[in-house]
Amino acid sequence: MAEVLAGEHVHLTADAVYSRAQRLLPEISLATVYNTLNELVDMGEVLEISTGDGPRRYDPNATTPHHHLYCVGCGALRDVNPKGSDQLTLPDSQQHGFEVLDVEIVFRGLCPDCRTTATQTAMD
Repeated sequence: MAEVLAGEHVHLTADAVYSRAQRLLPEISLATVYNTLNELVDMGEVLEISTGDGPRRYDPNATTPHHHLYCVGCGALRDVNPKGSDQLTLPDSQQHGFEVLDVEIVFRGLCPDCRTTATQTAMD
């Protein structure tokens, strides 16, 4: 599974992981892929990313703190390190008794290709 998830800015869906894994292990099942991904998430080896649109994605960059930039047009997802995010805190008065374990930020926008397409469509 490590070979399938290798690379920079890799954020595959379970179906994409399955498709890539089948090239290496034709006998692998989709259930095995889901089970393995869930185990990797539970172990902290892979991050599960929800963009709010479409299926969850899996990010092998689980050791370096980062956030994500998501294109609402094509679904591209990139790792980002915004300024000040390491200082982001929730005031005690807004924690409602929770112990905050993690913060996940997803910036949403249009990538250059989708922005160009949207501009061209608006001009037509």
